[in-house]
Parts: sequence; structure tokens; C-alpha cells
Amino acid sequence: MTKKKSHRSESHPLRGSRLLLLDSPGNIHSIDCRDRILTGFYFDVFATIGAISGTGSVAILDFGAGSAAKSILELYPDVVVHGWEIDGDVIDVGREFFELSRIEREYEGRVFVHVGDALRAGAGRVEGGFSGDCVTWEKVKGMLRDGGRVMVNVGGSCVEAEESGIDGKRLMEETLRAVSKAFGDEIYVLRLGNGKDDSSIAFTGNLPDPDAWKEALYPPLGGYVHMWKPFKGYLFVLFKLLDSGRLSQGRNRK
Repeated sequence: MTKKKSHRSESHPLRGSRLLLLDSPGNIHSIDCRDRILTGFYFDVFATIGAISGTGSVAILDFGAGSAAKSILELYPDVVVHGWEIDGDVIDVGREFFELSRIEREYEGRVFVHVGDALRAGAGRVEGGFSGDCVTWEKVKGMLRDGGRVMVNVGGSCVEAEESGIDGKRLMEETLRAVSKAFGDEIYVLRLGNGKDDSSIAFTGNLPDPDAWKEALYPPLGGYVHMWKPFKGYLFVLFKLLDSGRLSQGRNRK
């Protein structure tokens, strides 16, 4: 785990932000943009789940330093967030360097941070179950209330796999198949970026009415609503690109 402050050009979206990186393989785990609610990265897509959670609880597994929680708490005053992080050192870093202590104070009673394995700790004991869940499968499905959903970063070219010989694209494909096995056909995928910088988010359940969803969102997030594609169609395009070798050339032909 490595904490870094970004010293990029004035126009770069990460300028002045703090990053929490995984030592191996070095992927971005959390971002703190200080003076902005949104990060400009996939964490912002997670914030859209708050608009369809109503007064329910949202669970964030692999909580990190609280990047997704910060946006959800600030934008949706009726949502309660339960976060689980297996590494207590990550929470300590979040509290010291990523404003997590401030968030816990400011939103006391609406954010609960737990250290440990959520799937072993009985995360589903929250009364009524969770209306939204930002990460993992069979057991997670049982944690959801009726109508609850999962939103998860499934990776992509920008992600470096922890196991040698498995690239980000292949990891994404395997994760999508695992999610599909648990949740069936009601899965949608949103792709961010192009070529070597792309990543994807999966979302379970039927999509909400797009106009109503967009209306309930913080305006800068509205553009994500129409980017979701059915999982089956997404994989068809992916496999066609793999067969043609276009993905290996780093082009987005979708």
C-alpha cells in the first residue's frame, strides 16, 4: 500500500489529489480530491447507486479509504453506508490522509466502517438487507434486500492483475462470468475509457427508468445513465473484437 500526492499538470483531473495505491500490482485503490465531490474516475459511477437506494443501506465491500462513500454520503442525505475493509491499515491511512475521520464525524449515524471480512462477519444482518452493494457474489446476493442490486468494478485494460499471465481484459471477462453465474441475465455493463485505459462496471437487476434515474442524480452524473449495455450484448462485442485481434491493437471499435 502506497500513499501518493499527484503532482500533475494543472489541467489533469488528478492534479492535487491524493492517491492510495496497492503495492502489488499498483492499482489505484482510493482517491481524495479534497475540494471536489467527484473524482473524475470510476468511483463516480458508484455514486449513482445512491439515487435509486431510497432510504436503504448501501454496503461497500473493499471500502478502501472511503472514496465511493464520500460521494454517496454528500449527495444522498437519506442513504446509510456500511463499509467493510479487510485491511485495518488501509482504514488508518484513510483516517489520517484521506479525510475519512472527518467523514465519520460529519456523517455520524449514517456511515459505519468495519474492519474484517464482510462475507464472514454476517454483513447481511443489517435490518432489511442492503439496497445496493458495491463489490462481490453468491453470498453477496443473499445480503441484498428484495430489489437490491450490486454495482462492481470488474476491471479492464487499465487494471494490472495480481496473478502473472492474467491481463486486465481476461480478469474482467472472468469476473463478469462469475457475476452472471450468481445473478443470471439481469446484468448491465458500463465501459469507461478506451484501449489500454479502459475499465468496466457491472450492475445487477433491471435498469431503473433512465429519465427518472437521471432526474434524481447530481447533474454531472447524469451522463452515465445511458452508458449501460446488456451483459450478453457486451460480451458478444468483446469476443468479436478478441477474435479479430482489435483489442490487442488498443482500438475501441465498439
